[in-house]
Amino acid sequence: MKANRLARRRLAAGVGAIAIVAMGTLSACAGEKKEAPTTTTTTTTTTTTVSPSEKGLSPTGGNKFTPSVTAPGPQTALPGNVNTG
Repeated sequence: MKANRLARRRLAAGVGAIAIVAMGTLSACAGEKKEAPTTTTTTTTTTTTVSPSEKGLSPTGGNKFTPSVTAPGPQTALPGNVNTG
């Protein structure tokens, strides 16, 4: 039983050591990156005039975006009756 526990610890230590060596190897292989060649592009922009929409808001005209339909009220049960359906 004790030998089994010792074998597990050795295996875990070996796997940890291999992981550390692998991380060191991968970080050493990264090295320095070479700079990519830079290119510049020129773009031209054009401006267009914006026309007002049909549903424009005016400060004195009220809110024209409110719906005209209202939802019905909630259903209520009679006092003493519980309706959770």
